Amino acid sequence: MARFPALLATLLCACYVRAVAVPSTPPSGAVSVDPSLVSVSIEFFAFPGYTNITGSNNCLANLATLRGAQPAIRIGGTTQDRATYDSSLQTSVNYTVASPADAPTTLTYGPSFFSLANGLKGDVTIGLNRQLNNQANSLSAGAQAKSSVSRLLALELGNEPDLYSSSSPIASGTGWSNSIDISNEANWFTALAPTLGNIFQGAVYLSWSTSTLISSIGSAGLATIKTISRHSYPQSACGGASTNLPSLMSHSGIVSYVSQYKAEATAAHNAGKKFFLGETNSATCGGGGISPTFGAALWIVDYVLQSALIGVDRLYFHHGTIGNCAYCWWGTSAVYSPYYGAAFVSEFLGTDGATLATLDSGTSAIATYAVYSSARAPLRLLVVNTNYFDGTGTRASTSVAFSGLSGSTKAAKRLTAPDATSRTDEGALVTIGGNGTFSSACVGQGTQAIESVAVSAGALTVSVLASEALIVYL
Repeated sequence: MARFPALLATLLCACYVRAVAVPSTPPSGAVSVDPSLVSVSIEFFAFPGYTNITGSNNCLANLATLRGAQPAIRIGGTTQDRATYDSSLQTSVNYTVASPADAPTTLTYGPSFFSLANGLKGDVTIGLNRQLNNQANSLSAGAQAKSSVSRLLALELGNEPDLYSSSSPIASGTGWSNSIDISNEANWFTALAPTLGNIFQGAVYLSWSTSTLISSIGSAGLATIKTISRHSYPQSACGGASTNLPSLMSHSGIVSYVSQYKAEATAAHNAGKKFFLGETNSATCGGGGISPTFGAALWIVDYVLQSALIGVDRLYFHHGTIGNCAYCWWGTSAVYSPYYGAAFVSEFLGTDGATLATLDSGTSAIATYAVYSSARAPLRLLVVNTNYFDGTGTRASTSVAFSGLSGSTKAAKRLTAPDATSRTDEGALVTIGGNGTFSSACVGQGTQAIESVAVSAGALTVSVLASEALIVYL
């Protein structure tokens, strides 16, 4: 059942046609895709609160259904380096804040924190405190994590140590630098590994290159590392910094931005380690005005796929303070626009998607992708039109002509909204398949419409509006 108004608008506003030949087998540059490519990071102190939100389980379950594997969860962030483990604490966390919108400056947590983590269905990474320089306390917490969390993948020791200073307790008054941190990570890892195992997530850097740690930590330290984590935020909303939605969602901009991580991913893989964007989202300090928008949903689609193409194994999208988190995908009683992008890219990759290929040069606003089966046959195509539309003027469209296909008709499904600035938390209608939405508890509702696309002489043409995306099922 086609979305006739939108399709009519597309036909009226079509600007030009792009020709794309679909390779019958994965082309050079195609990459394998981790089943948990789209994963979630949760701020340390806020984690217990997220387990009390009905939408948390449902949103994760939706993605698991679409991909056939649970999203991995990383529990960490700034407050992991403010946290002290208390084995006698009867509650999962204990802290005081002036306002519920605040993050605590200090907190304690107990054994039940890890019991909650054990309830997660995907791989679990937990961040422990290193900045306070209490190795015995972090070892005690790590031992509890290992004994309590059955799906424990890795432990982080410290969050973004590139932001530590000479006044941080870990610096011991002797200064702080990349080389000092690498030596410190090696010391902590090798000291704790006899008890906890070779289970550490190395680096956890926001600005320093993870390649330097891999090449400099030494064989003993490297042997204790299971995964490598880099943090990534394309923009900043800290200290009144200005964010820009057209720039965030630009396809050519995304291609350029993620290319910086290719060498780090390669270095990690050459060392036998998985490479994660272990904490990522649209902008630091919660994301400002751009993060809750439909444009951010389209950014997620394109950003996830481009990251996979340069070697990122998983992306952990960060979720912060409940009720004060512009880039979060869900809250206590709402599902936000960006989640639709996470769901849509998960549907594109599917339960059967084995390899991913890009079908464009990365120099324009139009992204085109193909996903292939384990038998090397094309399964689905994706078009993302990242041209920015803010709801004013004429909404242009682009037509993409795919060739090299068989059959007479193909099905298609559209991700759309009134414009790039559309926010579900402000009442805007973001949809998958014209009528598919999510309830406040993240339960799918509405019947998703399938569009029929004719194939003629092995080719089909689809039209995609500015700030819109479309999947074609082959």
